[in-house]
Amino acid sequence: MDKTVGIIGLGIMGGAISRNLAERGWTVIGYDIDRAKCDALASAGIQIADSPADAARRAPVIMTSLPSPRAVLAVAEDIAGSGAPPRIVVELSTLSLADKLSFAATLEAAGHTPLDCPLSGTGSQAENRDLVIYASGDSAAIARLEPLFLDFGKKLADLGVYGNGSRMKFVANYLVAINNVATAEAMVLGMQAGLDPRQVIEVVGPGAAGSRIFELRAPMMAEDRYAPPTMRMSTWKKDMSIIGEFADGLGCPTPLFSASNEVYEKGLAMDLGDLDTASVCRVIEAMGGFKR
Repeated sequence: MDKTVGIIGLGIMGGAISRNLAERGWTVIGYDIDRAKCDALASAGIQIADSPADAARRAPVIMTSLPSPRAVLAVAEDIAGSGAPPRIVVELSTLSLADKLSFAATLEAAGHTPLDCPLSGTGSQAENRDLVIYASGDSAAIARLEPLFLDFGKKLADLGVYGNGSRMKFVANYLVAINNVATAEAMVLGMQAGLDPRQVIEVVGPGAAGSRIFELRAPMMAEDRYAPPTMRMSTWKKDMSIIGEFADGLGCPTPLFSASNEVYEKGLAMDLGDLDTASVCRVIEAMGGFKR
């Protein structure tokens, strides 16, 4: 296949994916409204497009990794109006199902093939090609893009009808939200009990209580170091709102998720929005009046 791909949105995830694909021999044509991000990736060999439409005219496959529904839908409209021949457009962001469907409708009207393919993993996992791709939509298009997906991720799952990728991502992020707060509570409990937080990680992690989130976030909590973020608290809170609305729409009870949501709300009130979500550890410390 033609190893040329366009990537719209060069933030934490899109930037890491761009670098990984370039290292694997792909010609990457990137675009971001933030010129500094473009300049940083240009020095890594990424070609920079003038606009999403320009990227669509130059690459047979486009991937979008963007921070808001407004940005995603604007990019869809730009690609639809680009005059480019039929493209496969892969949406990687976490959005509501309504926004994903609007994205698809805009592109399909212009003859393009949209795929809903959110990712499971943090920014640091993206850097290490440790992502799982929750793909949904046209199965032939997903199969065709398998070499692309596996050059920046470790596992690809074809989940069927368009939108199932997002449904699966909501389930995964539901667990991440709870596990992250549970990890913070456990780390603070250990520190208040006089245990060395590094020893807590060393002993608890390999046992039955360990989890992938504990593995990724507990070291940050032990060091009280939350920058640069692998997932910003402010971005995560947006994802939490989407998951909550999804569960409410199904009438599914989520008591643990609701309780963890209050901790993230406190984190934003403490101006932790630009830090990694692991900074919920500071929230738990503040709630108990614990000082290191």
